[in-house]
Amino acid sequence: MKKNLSYMDSVHRSGRIWNLSVMVLLLAFPLTVAVLFSVSPDWGALGMGLLATAPMYWAVGAIETVTFVPMLGAGGSYLSFVTGNISNLKLPCAINALEQNEVSANSEEGEIISTIAIATSSIVTTVIILIGVICIAPLTPILEAPVLQPAFEQILPALFGGLGVAFVSKNWKIAVAPILLMLVLFIFISAMNSGTVGIMVPVSAVFTIAVARILYKRGVL
Repeated sequence: MKKNLSYMDSVHRSGRIWNLSVMVLLLAFPLTVAVLFSVSPDWGALGMGLLATAPMYWAVGAIETVTFVPMLGAGGSYLSFVTGNISNLKLPCAINALEQNEVSANSEEGEIISTIAIATSSIVTTVIILIGVICIAPLTPILEAPVLQPAFEQILPALFGGLGVAFVSKNWKIAVAPILLMLVLFIFISAMNSGTVGIMVPVSAVFTIAVARILYKRGVL
């Protein structure tokens, strides 16, 4: 007799299958090209490149798993790590959906809502990209107009600013430390720029958790 899986069991089973499938597909393209054209990479150069960059991505991947999963839930995490662009799109969509419905990501309702929000975000993103590819030629003069450039530069700050105000207003004591840390880093360290934002998000999350624990132990929270 076939055993009926619970919702969470089915989420983990499907999530593992799809994540492993995507991994295989990603690796299949370069391997297929190598076989068809009878070429191979310079393994020495590849090894040196991986030695310089892979540890950073491993660290970020481990930190993102620890920090994003509690906020996205299991189903949302599997879907987010397959479709990508978590910090810019998936995480804000999931958090906003959870906030609007007043549920947490670790509840059954939150799991479902977060997954639906992230799935919707992925579908909308794909549709917009498709429309953009079709309309890119006629829209290029409009999109490159100098009068619109300041607006495009403020899209992400406006998005995260709105989310930030909502969370800071809930518990400003926790928010002070990470805000000050990021201000100091990005103002006084020249290497910090828009390209390092993706790395600093999980770092800031870990720092915030540590500070929150210290404040809690001291009875401040």
